[in-house]
Amino acid sequence: MKKTILGLLAFSMMSATALAADIKPAIIYDLGGKFDKSFNEAAFNGAEKFKAETGIEYREFEIANDAQREQALRRFASDGNSPIVMAGFNWAASLEKIAPEYPDTEFAIIDMVVEKPNVKSIVFKEQEGSYLVGVLAGLASKTKTVSFVGGMDIPLIHKFACGYVGGAKSTGEGVKVLEAYTGTTPDAWNDPVKGGEIAKSQIDQGSDVVYHAAGGTGVGVLQAAADAGKLGIGVDSNQNMLQPGKVLTSMLKRVDVAVYDAFTAAKDDKFEFEVSNLGLKEDGVGYALDEHNQALVTPEMKDAVEKVKADIIAGKVQVHDYMTDETCPY
Repeated sequence: MKKTILGLLAFSMMSATALAADIKPAIIYDLGGKFDKSFNEAAFNGAEKFKAETGIEYREFEIANDAQREQALRRFASDGNSPIVMAGFNWAASLEKIAPEYPDTEFAIIDMVVEKPNVKSIVFKEQEGSYLVGVLAGLASKTKTVSFVGGMDIPLIHKFACGYVGGAKSTGEGVKVLEAYTGTTPDAWNDPVKGGEIAKSQIDQGSDVVYHAAGGTGVGVLQAAADAGKLGIGVDSNQNMLQPGKVLTSMLKRVDVAVYDAFTAAKDDKFEFEVSNLGLKEDGVGYALDEHNQALVTPEMKDAVEKVKADIIAGKVQVHDYMTDETCPY
């Protein structure tokens, strides 16, 4: 009897290992590369956490141009990788075409909704996190002029900008928000020189707090703000350490959690083909406070932003979503 029980336990453990090994997760990054210190790197960190906790390896690929999207996605799917997570809305067109060709493959796309029966779509309420950092910007500004540098000039990035404008202007009368974008092509995500030039121009116009939502371009924005003795605000990942003492905060967008959860759900056979919309209530967005910026955020500022956060979660403050009507009422 004892041998039978031990045998069953051994079989159970082997079965669990086999099931875990059955998944072949993969992640494909967007332009800018996995070490962009922002969006892609957050996705990479989520994959690395999964690997560290489970011991399960994953495949990855960094595209060099848009022409590689369909080729990379089809290659991973034909090789039997599943789930395949795509970081970025630019993957939508390729996924729309390829997902039906591989109905048994589990796909997940971040920042876009693709309505296919084998696709999980993960989007975020960026406007809520941006509203919070806007509040901090308005409270920290001495000139009452703050600014925003976006990457690609598209509705998704206007969503960040609009939330930021709303938060900044909520701090008092006369707050001005300057707004500019790096470009209209995917190259806009990886041009730190131009990002720095735009930030300098905004600083010349009186801005003393500059928030970016520009991927790798944002490294130049934060550098320019620090060089001018002004404050920057990072995005997606915690970028406070890029310019310690010169980054007021970072708007956290938990792309790392999205990737980790997608891989974990597939491992546990709980992958759901749905649309997940993650905001403050779901801890999908937020703001960063650590040793690099704690001297910049006073207790009064922290109390103020935490109150706004609680009010947004409770529904007392409604943050406009630019994507609903492509307008910003603030």
